[in-house]
Amino acid sequence: MYFKQSLLIELPILFSFEQGKILENIGICSQVDFVRYIQGRKTPGVDPKLFIKDLWFEKVPVRIYQPKAPSASQRRGVMFFHGGGWVFGSLETHEKLCRFIARESESVVVSVGYRLAPEHKYPAAYEDCLNATIHFMKNIEHYGVDPANVIVCGDSAGGNLAAAVSQTLAGGSDLPKLRAQILIYPGLQAVDFNLPSYQQNHRVPLLFRERAAFYVLQYLNGNATNLEEVLEGSHIPIDIKLNHRKWVSPDNIPEKFKARGYKPHVLLDCTNEVFEKVKRLCEPNLCPLLVEDAIVQQLPESFILTCEYDVLRDDGLLYKKRLEDNGVRVTWYHLEDGFHGIISLYDYCGFSFPAGKRGLDSVVNFLKSL
Repeated sequence: MYFKQSLLIELPILFSFEQGKILENIGICSQVDFVRYIQGRKTPGVDPKLFIKDLWFEKVPVRIYQPKAPSASQRRGVMFFHGGGWVFGSLETHEKLCRFIARESESVVVSVGYRLAPEHKYPAAYEDCLNATIHFMKNIEHYGVDPANVIVCGDSAGGNLAAAVSQTLAGGSDLPKLRAQILIYPGLQAVDFNLPSYQQNHRVPLLFRERAAFYVLQYLNGNATNLEEVLEGSHIPIDIKLNHRKWVSPDNIPEKFKARGYKPHVLLDCTNEVFEKVKRLCEPNLCPLLVEDAIVQQLPESFILTCEYDVLRDDGLLYKKRLEDNGVRVTWYHLEDGFHGIISLYDYCGFSFPAGKRGLDSVVNFLKSL
């Protein structure tokens, strides 16, 4: 049943892509601009339980959600980074989600409107999220938030950004330590697009395998010139892949997640020309799964949500193992009937996705436990 529902959701998204392509071909606007317009044109009205305000943290636009009900103590603060493949998504697309989290967990939520690719390439999005988080932590007394209870949170590409920000702040000493990180079906590596979940779910909405690689390259270089090499695995030299294999390997995926079929992929080498264009894919700020153990050991308590029918499932599973192997406490929630993007679609235009609501409730329950 969920496949039928997810396809119904995918159809209008695909339609907007096709409309945007036509408008781009006749010179009216770019495909990316049109899809962004369609995604961000609806904004909910006033929320009776929240104060909502748009601000700038340095040069980064943010939207703050603060519960109206009085609190006897300082609240927890949640820095939220939206998904959308670093190309799409905005304060508007995740408005409903941020309102829900703020209301139900009684937290102050700060949604970050970071710069998008391909106009703004890596590390623009990462830098915006990091700078917004640091600004919030340095001015936290203005928001009634406990400085010892700040959490970074994000879905998909936002989960990638949350993981990168968490790693950067882990080694710092001039700010309070983050209390936790919440990673919702995060994309955490671009070394191997042939892991079991990529093979099993390569054509499952809402994130196809090819589209996942396309977004990473848009974020990295502002184009997808080396898409075929990235998909087949001939974009990184074998010696570097073997060095990362301790962290990025199907051997680290539990066997039960290979039951739907998995064919081991032959390691391919690459040319110097290709690697020169994509070598920054090995940087932890872009691919957090590749960070050294010394940083992982300093990370805060973590929550990771994965979905069975999601190409990014194994990224989450691999990071879960890395965290646990390094002594970090992990709460893992797996949606056996979930697909990529389902958290944002728990109640979408009349469609009801119980799995999405369960996943969202698990996030709120984790926040309440902190």
